[in-house]
Amino acid sequence: MKLKKYGNYDNIKKTLRVKGTSMDKSTSQILLILLFILMSAFFSASETAFTTLNKVRIKSLANNGNTRAAVTLMLAENYDSLLSTILIGNNIVNIASASVATILFTSLFGGAGVTVSTAAMTAIVLIFGEISPKFLAKESPESFALSATPILNFFVMLFTPLNYLFSGWKKLLGHVFKRRDEKKVTQEELMTFVDEAQSDGGIDERNGELIRSAIEFNDLDANDILTPRVNIVAVDRKMPMDKITDLFLETSYSRLPVYEDSIDNIVGMIHEKDYFRALYKGETAIAQIVKKVSYVGTGMKISDLLRLLQQMKTHMAVVVDEFGGTEGIVTMEDILEELVGDIWDEHDEVIDYFKKINDLSYEVNCAVSLDDMFDFFKIDQSEDESDSVTVSGWVMERLGKIPAAGDNFEFQKMKFTVTKAAARRATMVSIQLPEPIREAAD
Repeated sequence: MKLKKYGNYDNIKKTLRVKGTSMDKSTSQILLILLFILMSAFFSASETAFTTLNKVRIKSLANNGNTRAAVTLMLAENYDSLLSTILIGNNIVNIASASVATILFTSLFGGAGVTVSTAAMTAIVLIFGEISPKFLAKESPESFALSATPILNFFVMLFTPLNYLFSGWKKLLGHVFKRRDEKKVTQEELMTFVDEAQSDGGIDERNGELIRSAIEFNDLDANDILTPRVNIVAVDRKMPMDKITDLFLETSYSRLPVYEDSIDNIVGMIHEKDYFRALYKGETAIAQIVKKVSYVGTGMKISDLLRLLQQMKTHMAVVVDEFGGTEGIVTMEDILEELVGDIWDEHDEVIDYFKKINDLSYEVNCAVSLDDMFDFFKIDQSEDESDSVTVSGWVMERLGKIPAAGDNFEFQKMKFTVTKAAARRATMVSIQLPEPIREAAD
């Protein structure tokens, strides 16, 4: 009886020992799975952080002496190697967690353990290893990238042989599947970036407009911003001094073009300071104070024209047509206004190009840019194929003749009527708006 009793006692001890070992093993497996899920979350968050971080901010920190930011920037600039490291690490921990989970659930549920493991690990990895960490990393990518840099840098060095292998594989694929065209950022994409930055609050409306103007700056030609020939105020080289004085006083211009015989032969310009200094000294002619001007074609880009004026150290250029005649003039101020908007000084007469008469009527100065008018009234420019730069030229095109007061036409349900005309061109038009366009303009 005693032997039997002791025998039973030994069996019980053996059973308890086996169960204790099994519980310890299960606990170890659970902790191992949690560790793998944590590593999976780290790699997933790192991928999102380095994909969405702002390199300019990291570079700024690095330039200010932040050594960790310098390492972060290095990892971001070697993104192919970093991505390979992240993918290798992520796949290793995901496969390992699935394998351990299969062993654990099989020991608990027998044959059904594989199915239970697949369902449970799919949900756990998606929620805690992919979706949640990526969402959190996207909220503050720079901070997470800086925090993760030491660990990631360690894994990059650890997986260097594998990264070298995958780099060779990538080069092989690049030779097999050659890229036929290099993907470049287009102007439209840049505009979209600016719009998104403005809507996100990264830049204000004023800075947004300045950036847009800079992007579109090189699209404009001298012909787009010139003061047309008919509006040029110029002096004859032989004009008496008293008449030139009157012109300076009447126009308040600081510079006036100088021509010989005809406005088609502009030979230079005079500056207000030089003129009144010469007048004070008793000079009777302007020959000694005439400065050189540059001569450019109508198709010259204003970005190139700006550089030319800087090199020539002058503020005015004469735009000539294909026959060598004067098409107009462009000043440094005209070019800068395309970037920063209208520049007014205390002597300038402020022109209201769009004057509201009532809720359905506007009066428009025909000297205004055609693009500005279309933008003001929210008009679809795709329906118009005009080559004119100003409203005056556009009105002449629509009428098909020299405008006269009282002439009218309709365009996109808007009625245009010439109210003032001078020198064979329209100077003022009234616009009658339909209800939808009136609301858009308001």
